[in-house]
Amino acid sequence: MAEISYINPLSNEGREIIKDYGDLNQLEREDEYLIEEVIHTTNQKISDDSLIPKSYKDLAFKRMQWAIEKKNNKKYNQNEFEFLLNDAIFKQDVVIFHVLCQAIAIQFNTGSREARLFIESQGVLIQERLAKLTPATREEIIDEILDEIKTDGSIKWSSLKDVIATKKLKLSELLIQDGDIILQQDEFLNNYADEFTDRSPDRMYNILVGDSVKELILSRLIMQKTEEYIARIKEMSKRVEMHPEIVKLSEELKEFIPEEISKYNQYYAGSGGIYGTVQAGKLIPEAFPPCIENTVNGVSSGGRNDAIVLLLTSFASYARLYPRIFASDETIKVSDVDPDLTITQNEILPLIFDAADNCTPPLFEDQPQEKVNIISKLGFGMHSEIDINHEGETTWYTPMSCEKIKIHLPQLCKPDGSCKGINNPLSCYGRKKFQLDKQPKKEE
Repeated sequence: MAEISYINPLSNEGREIIKDYGDLNQLEREDEYLIEEVIHTTNQKISDDSLIPKSYKDLAFKRMQWAIEKKNNKKYNQNEFEFLLNDAIFKQDVVIFHVLCQAIAIQFNTGSREARLFIESQGVLIQERLAKLTPATREEIIDEILDEIKTDGSIKWSSLKDVIATKKLKLSELLIQDGDIILQQDEFLNNYADEFTDRSPDRMYNILVGDSVKELILSRLIMQKTEEYIARIKEMSKRVEMHPEIVKLSEELKEFIPEEISKYNQYYAGSGGIYGTVQAGKLIPEAFPPCIENTVNGVSSGGRNDAIVLLLTSFASYARLYPRIFASDETIKVSDVDPDLTITQNEILPLIFDAADNCTPPLFEDQPQEKVNIISKLGFGMHSEIDINHEGETTWYTPMSCEKIKIHLPQLCKPDGSCKGINNPLSCYGRKKFQLDKQPKKEE
């Protein structure tokens, strides 16, 4: 049977493995057992030597490369990373999980792109590993892990609020008694067996709870505990000097992760065609469509709020950071394209706030709360300032369509020739910017 720590590296068993590992100076030492197991993993594709992790540190980088490719590479090949589903290297896997948590904690914010990448990929890895197990083994290991995760003998529904917020699980799908989630079969039978007189309680358990719900809850709880673990390490690192090898790894990850992501996310405005592609870059006011130009110049009291908060905020942020949003099927956050938020702070927000000051009367003079709404529309929650740790509390709002602008802000919609055949101001900006880029440069 697969070990508990193969699914939950934060388990008691996982902590014992870390204690036994010993000196972190061994991270770069070649590990013959690891190499052999990787090479002989079923379905593993070894097309060249670089695919084989030869040390614990190699395995850590391969783990991050897998997370990036799995999420971004449209030609992702699972056979090149099949060794990550090999439970024979569970001890090595547990070590690199903890090592990566520590390196990420001291180098990145807990809500950063890099931390999210690692935490989310851990959830994916758990589900893929569970899928590899036989039904009997999977059921046994899930029950053992859930029993260990329980606090005071139960799992509170409130601990799953983040899972429920993702809409992958509905509160109505859970069986809850006195605030505790009923997941195990014996708990279900003790509480509900007498309620079923014309059908089997065991069958009703499989229908109402079932393995899929338990697997989802398990993976999300471990993701949540991983995030909490990283946060604890970050706090501890302020008081305790971290091991030099962890510091070194964290600095290497700072270079490695953006470099790997950049291979797949180029942040272009379109997929080609008559107007080619428009790359993200400095905002060009000369390319603003009429509605945006009118908003920047100032809006009278009638439509100030919607013009600044709904129209300009989404337009300016996407035009500057990710103009290809409508040609992409990716879910993007601001920090994915502006990791340290310097562009957002120094270019996007000043443009929006200047436009707010140009309103009649200035928007924030009588409605200062609209600053919070602007931050919210960028995806950083209901706060007065952007903070990476708040990202994801709300959604990065996409630009309004021309149709909505005509309905809600007709005073700003003054179409010119550049608007012909366009259904969104962001598309208009992309076309105008492309045309401006094609014009010969004036000699100074």
